[in-house]
Amino acid sequence: MIKLPEKLIVRGDKKFLLRVEDSSRAADYEKYENLRQIIWDFADDHLSGSRNLLCENFLHEGSSLFIGAFESDDNGQFIFDEPHLVGFSYGFVGLRDKSLGFVTGDNLWFYSQFLGVRPDSLNFGLGIKIKEFQKEILLTVFRVNLVVCTYDPLTAVNAYRNIRQFGMKVLEYRLAPYGEYGGRLNRQDVPSDRFFTAWDLLLEHQPLVPEEKIEHLLSQRPKALESEWKTIKTARSELELQLVRRVRLDLSEEQILVEVPVDFYQLLRATADGPDEIRNIPVDWRLKSRDVFLHYFQQGYKVVDFLKASSGQPAVYYLLEKR
Repeated sequence: MIKLPEKLIVRGDKKFLLRVEDSSRAADYEKYENLRQIIWDFADDHLSGSRNLLCENFLHEGSSLFIGAFESDDNGQFIFDEPHLVGFSYGFVGLRDKSLGFVTGDNLWFYSQFLGVRPDSLNFGLGIKIKEFQKEILLTVFRVNLVVCTYDPLTAVNAYRNIRQFGMKVLEYRLAPYGEYGGRLNRQDVPSDRFFTAWDLLLEHQPLVPEEKIEHLLSQRPKALESEWKTIKTARSELELQLVRRVRLDLSEEQILVEVPVDFYQLLRATADGPDEIRNIPVDWRLKSRDVFLHYFQQGYKVVDFLKASSGQPAVYYLLEKR
């Protein structure tokens, strides 16, 4: 059996261990599906059966990579069972150019399908650490240097990680590729649009805009989409919500900004049970941002960074540049 690295993470009095799943028992794969349901909470959507997941593992018959993040027990020991599994990632090797097949290793890429952390363990930076560990395994064991994935372009937490921290490149905007997709992190009435992105693991990434220059840039670049915060009254309470204020499709400057919600997940939850004018706020964000991205991508603009305002009202922006 291949000897695989593990990675210890210490956060205060908490210890976590990242490891590649290597079990040859089908039952040991159930914990990944069970955790996935805790994170996404969409029972109609599921992984393969545990027997199939076992066979998919690259250490057995397939090409899938399972990484688990396990929290230590009260004695500081690690037990690789379901109660101690707090995060995971799952993905598999695929083909870049379908016409070339498996003739050459250069035609392979890794599709990273799932990465999630249990809700009660979200504040330990495990998502970043799992991605870094995944990168290590892919380069040293798989010998694959390109990762692709999709993510919701309106989710700032994913955009900041994928674009600014890892330097992923947006290859295309996909219109609702998953159809009606519900659960805790999605809503079936909000189209499941996604960015399809690529991460070159051999590229040394530095964000385009240094931190000290972000505020100046945000004050100087035109905004293709910008928001406003409004207090919305409902029968039960008042909600402070972020709404689309203006869209511009007539810009031609070299660099433009596209604002997205600070917390789209919270916006989905806050508006889920309201009347139509409130419930449709995330739908409005989806449709108007879709128009902006599709329009400017067609004009030759590319996503080059993701920026957070450090003063004033909370705000986050994609930086697009004409190339």
